[in-house]
Amino acid sequence: MISIVSYNVNGIRAATKKGFLDFIKKNDLDIVCVQETKAMKEQGPIEELDAMGYHHHWHSAEKKGYSGVATFSKKAPDLVVAGCGIEKYDREGRIIRTDFGDWTLLNCYFPSGTSGDERQAFKYDFLDDFTAWINELRKERPKLIIVGDYNIAHTEMDIHNPKGNKNNSGFLPEEREWMTKWFDNGFTDAFRFLNPEKVEYSWWSYRANARANNKGWRIDYQSVSDNLKDKLVESYHFTEDKHSDHCGLLLKLKL
Repeated sequence: MISIVSYNVNGIRAATKKGFLDFIKKNDLDIVCVQETKAMKEQGPIEELDAMGYHHHWHSAEKKGYSGVATFSKKAPDLVVAGCGIEKYDREGRIIRTDFGDWTLLNCYFPSGTSGDERQAFKYDFLDDFTAWINELRKERPKLIIVGDYNIAHTEMDIHNPKGNKNNSGFLPEEREWMTKWFDNGFTDAFRFLNPEKVEYSWWSYRANARANNKGWRIDYQSVSDNLKDKLVESYHFTEDKHSDHCGLLLKLKL
């Protein structure tokens, strides 16, 4: 059994001050995929991670204090690749790939479109380019686990106020349609597959006491290629652990 947690920490230095490393230790996690590190590797808690026995690999944005992903694993990966080879995304530190035996883990931070039309267009470009890149990668590495902050709530079950948010980035018809196609073309939404009726969220606005009232969005996902669907054991959100405006999302598989 292997446990993988995906967590948008909204700044690893801030999350560390709020007990993020204790959370990792307490849950004895095999792999931790962090998004929005907002830090260069040398600014992260590298000595603490070393002491905890984690191999850690970072892909930071060129712009300081922005974006970035990092993967911590107890077992050393066989291969680590930072980025997807497309410069406009790689300079923002959005994807890190780690291979373990015959399966590949992708830790991803999809762009947000909330700051305006230009970034929404960038997000749509990313969705198209990411799909094409994954389709190529699958030929070489068919067993894929793709975790991270997708910045899209897929269905009305995944958002507290679907009607009020239908014109907002993250719940636009085109974004949701991309998710439907994604899950129709060889990938399984691990959480939804294991919990078909459960309503859980992974992100809450800092405004209007949203978290206390559980007015959230499920925008963090674990996609597994369909050939790993029968290996899924458990998936849930750590809604009570607060180190960020997101919460951690756990996946357990028999690999």
